[in-house]
Amino acid sequence: MKQTIIIISSLLFSTLFYGQSIGLNLSLFSLLALVILIIGNPNTFKNKTILMYAGLYIITAVLVFFQNSIVAIITNCIAFFTLVGSISQSKSSVFVNWLNGIYTTTAGFFHRNFDYDEKKEQPKLKQDIDILQWVKLIGIPLIFSIVFILLYKNGNTVFNDLISKINFKFINLQWVLFSVLGYYLFNNIINPVQVESATTSDLETGNTLIQTENFSEENLKKEKQLGTTLMLLLNVLIVFYLVTDIIALNSGTTSNAVVLSSQVHSGINALIASIIIAIVIILYFFRGNLNFYKDTQALKNLSFAWIILNAALVILIALKNNHYVTAYGFTYKRVGVYIYLLLTFIGLITTFLKVLQTKNLLFLFRMNTQVAFVLLIGLSTVNWDSFITKYNINNAVSLDVNYLIRLSNNNAFLLNNLRKKGTLGPVNNQAIFVKHKAYLKELNTRNWQEYTFANFQENDNSETPYN
Repeated sequence: MKQTIIIISSLLFSTLFYGQSIGLNLSLFSLLALVILIIGNPNTFKNKTILMYAGLYIITAVLVFFQNSIVAIITNCIAFFTLVGSISQSKSSVFVNWLNGIYTTTAGFFHRNFDYDEKKEQPKLKQDIDILQWVKLIGIPLIFSIVFILLYKNGNTVFNDLISKINFKFINLQWVLFSVLGYYLFNNIINPVQVESATTSDLETGNTLIQTENFSEENLKKEKQLGTTLMLLLNVLIVFYLVTDIIALNSGTTSNAVVLSSQVHSGINALIASIIIAIVIILYFFRGNLNFYKDTQALKNLSFAWIILNAALVILIALKNNHYVTAYGFTYKRVGVYIYLLLTFIGLITTFLKVLQTKNLLFLFRMNTQVAFVLLIGLSTVNWDSFITKYNINNAVSLDVNYLIRLSNNNAFLLNNLRKKGTLGPVNNQAIFVKHKAYLKELNTRNWQEYTFANFQENDNSETPYN
């Protein structure tokens, strides 16, 4: 029964994706993949964690249809790997789910159908699957049939005429190969597997540091002295940097675009170096038994202070980027700055918690990958080309129309409405007109598999000549 369902699904896979661009087909595939997973693993879908991941997967599929963005497509793929990986082991960390999901998708069939002989240290096929017999059963009769057809053609003109009338042009070999790919994919995921070493290690390792037996108070005292001196010096330096940065921010020299750009990017570079060094230093000193040494409160306080000061640096860079956006509008780089700052701020919070609650490095990795996954889903809810275009048209003091034209066709209707207001020059008007016309042609020539929400939107499709 399962094999029949997989075969039907593989044919649907080719129907959805062969020769088609991404659109409605990815959303339908997500539903199909979820059905396959439920059929193959009905009991596991009683687990609340798996139900949550299944819900997130369907949400990302809907977002692909509505937003039609690269971010939404990437998020949908990651949600797919997360769901597949969680079915093999629902209690593992998110990053282990990704590993298990990718492993299942690419090699699940071979993992399930090969045993490992520890004595001979070589894989061997399970007894119930005789691939050689299947090759013989299909291949040998097919070869001899072709040979005898060729012989009979030369010996009988009537038989030759009948064979000559058979036309196999209707068979699309590429479509067949695509169906085979679909069969392989669904056969892999119907019973998800796991990378056992990584999954077991993840399940057996907690988030809390444990004191080891090798506890030398003399060595820990020296480490504490070094750490305290170093953190004190670094706190002084970052305070000096922040004071001078605040003075520069309030000096009124940030009105020029070049100055703003330089300050934001140089600030980001300083922030990257500072945060990386900060986290590495803190993780080094609080990697083990120093967490349990009796006289480390001063070092902990200095570490907390440095984390807070780095958070202040994040806020300052955000303010600079905000000035930049207010004056010149959004670009993907400026959006990226905000995203990086948010991730950095969260990283500082988790580092703070690691020191405060005596957590290990795996705690940081688990927390930050979970946050990154949730943030990615949040980012996929926004059509960024449309958002950037709408914001810049309504708010930017200096509008860079050329940049907006270079974005994807997701903003074509917004730009066309701007063109009709008659406030742009002839060059921009022509470029927008051509872009809008090409987008209308693309929408009208899409197959149903490629449909997105834009195909159902009511827009003014009149092609007013440019001025």
